[in-house]
Order: sequence, then C-alpha cells, then structure tokens
Amino acid sequence: MISSTDFEKAIELIRNSGSILITTHTRPDGDACGSIAALTEVMAAMNKKVQTLLLSELPIWYEFLFDKKPTVLESGYTIQQLKNKTKIYDLLIIVDTNSYNQLPEFKEFLKKNDKAVLVIDHHVTSDGLGVVELIDTGAAAAGLIVFELFKYVEWPISQKIAEALFVAIATDTGWFQFSNTDSRVFRACADLIDSGANAARLHRRLYENMSPQRFSLMTAMLNNLKLHFDGRYAEQHLMQADFKRTGASYQDTENLIDQSRKIAGLEAAALFVELKNGKIKCSLRSTGPIDVRVIAQSFGGGGHIMAAGVELPGPIDNAKKTIYKQLDDQFRQIDLKSTLFRRAISGSLIFRIRGIYFFNQRTALRAPRGKPAFIFNPPDEPAAAPLHETAFIRLASHIFCI
Repeated sequence: MISSTDFEKAIELIRNSGSILITTHTRPDGDACGSIAALTEVMAAMNKKVQTLLLSELPIWYEFLFDKKPTVLESGYTIQQLKNKTKIYDLLIIVDTNSYNQLPEFKEFLKKNDKAVLVIDHHVTSDGLGVVELIDTGAAAAGLIVFELFKYVEWPISQKIAEALFVAIATDTGWFQFSNTDSRVFRACADLIDSGANAARLHRRLYENMSPQRFSLMTAMLNNLKLHFDGRYAEQHLMQADFKRTGASYQDTENLIDQSRKIAGLEAAALFVELKNGKIKCSLRSTGPIDVRVIAQSFGGGGHIMAAGVELPGPIDNAKKTIYKQLDDQFRQIDLKSTLFRRAISGSLIFRIRGIYFFNQRTALRAPRGKPAFIFNPPDEPAAAPLHETAFIRLASHIFCI
C-alpha cells in the first residue's frame, strides 16, 4: 500500500504544476491506457494543461477511453528535439513502468531530464525514474494505485473516469481470473461500478468484439502451438508472414497468449512474435510455481511472477531455445523440491506410525483383560489384543489418503 506521505508528495507535485505530460511504456496495454485516460480527465478538470504522449500506437480497442487520441512519438527523435517538445511542461507522469528498458525513446532524455517526474507503477523492476514514486508491487494494476490516489484526495470520479480505471484493473487481472485478483480489486471495482462503470458493456466491447483479422491471427497462433515437458509448457509463435496473410497488426497480439492458459495441466506458456526489425517479442505466462518474471528479467525484460515479457534477438528458433532452457531449469528445480518434500513428509509419517504401532503393542500387553487397550484396535479383535498388521495398514492408508 502507498503511504499517506507519498500520496501527499504526489498531490503537491500535481497541484504545483501548470502543465503536465503523461506517458507510459511502449506497446501500451489496458492498464496503461486506462490509467492514462483517467489521469488526463482529472488533470483537465483541475484546469491543468495536459498532454498524453505515447511511444507506440494506441490499440484501437482502447480509443474509446480518450476524448482526444494521444500523440504518438515518432521514432528517431534526438534528445534535443525531445527537450524542445517537452520544455513547456512542468511535470512528467510515467504510468505502469519504472524501467528505462520499457521507455526506449525516453531513456537518454530521462537521464538528462531536469523536470519533475512522478512515477505510478506496480512492477518490481525499478530504475528510480521519479522524484516522487507511487509504487506498490502488491497492487494488481497501476490503475488501482491511480484509483486510490483519487480516493485519497477525494477527487470526483465521473463515469468516464470510472470506466477507464475499471478497464485498467480488469484487463490486468484477466477480467478477475488471475491470481492477483484480491479483495482490494473487488472493493475498488465495486466503487467504480457505483460511479457508473458498466462491467458487462466494457467486457463486450473489449472481449466480444474481435475483428476478423485478429480472430485469424489467433487461429494461426493456435495452429502453431506445441506442448513440451509432458504438457506443462505451451510454445506458440507468430511470424511476419502470419500478419501479412491475416491483415492483422502487432496490436492484435495483445492477450492472445491467455488462450493457452485454458489447457488442462499447463504451468507455463510463451508466445514468440517476430517483429519487423527482426527481433522477437516474447510474452510469458504462468499458472503455477513457474516464475516468468525471473526469466524475463534475465534478458532485460520485466513484469510479474505469472505474466511477463521480454524482447530477444532473432532468429525465432534461438529465442525459443533460450526460453526453453530457462523453463527446463525451473521445472527441474520445482520437481526436485517436490520430490524431496514428499520424501521428507513420508519419512516423518512412517516414523510416527511405527511409533504408534510399537506403543500399542506395549500397551496391549499391560492392559487388564476385558479393558480397551488402544483406540486403533481392529473392532473384530479382543480389546486387549495387540495392533495387528491389518490395523497398521488401515492407519497408514488413512494418513496417506491412499
């Protein structure tokens, strides 16, 4: 949770700024877009001069969140050109990332920036980009932190703001299916629904409104699916030829990887997408003990334990081998720990059962005739009889749930 001290620092920065520039990581997702849209609305209501600057195109299905389509920073900008473009702003707000690697066009600019920077993020990876940082790695989405900031300062939440924040939180929790969905998420979303967000309508707009191109791309991805490690890992890929054939764009790949999470017994999934520059964008998902964030961070990426991403050099087969090896190492470690744990538990229980067995033998010999010797005596045997092998087996079966 964010402390009241940090909230106050952020509020002071915003109130003391007449013009504000808001940005997020490259290839913005629902959390980034929803958070930016909500912040833009509130800043405008406070009579701030506010502009949204994206590093890559806004996905078409999130355009409805904005009254005005955000400006996209063209590639090839020099630091001086970026300074000239941003010099009129007093404050830069960075949402849903705190990493230079996810802000490639801004990296050198930020290192030499003399403007105040406010970071709002929920990821573990942190390069300390802000003079004030609202970072909560326990938050399911950056949008949840934005919501709590608004509630703390009692800024009014209109229906448009409520819808933007609902999209931010709902998309980053897989529409409340991922393990990061907690009571904090539901309390926030209940409040947003009370403020006018229509969950059913938003779901239809985002998940039941797939273009033919996107649907064809999903079909191509599923046709390329291969299972490894006895069905525990799903590997999928999309090549530039798939985009040309289907007419889809890179934006259409968002959340497609989540389709493979539905496979029974699956513990990890990866989607490899060939980019136009020859590099490979790898999206990673986990449904169990696999930590995909560790894998992504090993190669300069980031994310969460169960959802992460990284950009790798091509060709695609090399990228696949790189991730396969990382997963192989994790699966081996997990299986080894599981084996050792089972052996330790089994050994401990067998030792205890043997103790009970021999204790009962001694008790039975000392018990007066006609008196119950021990609770585990078979019911069809005399009360003072020793615990026989059949009873021992029954006891062991009960404890081990055989």
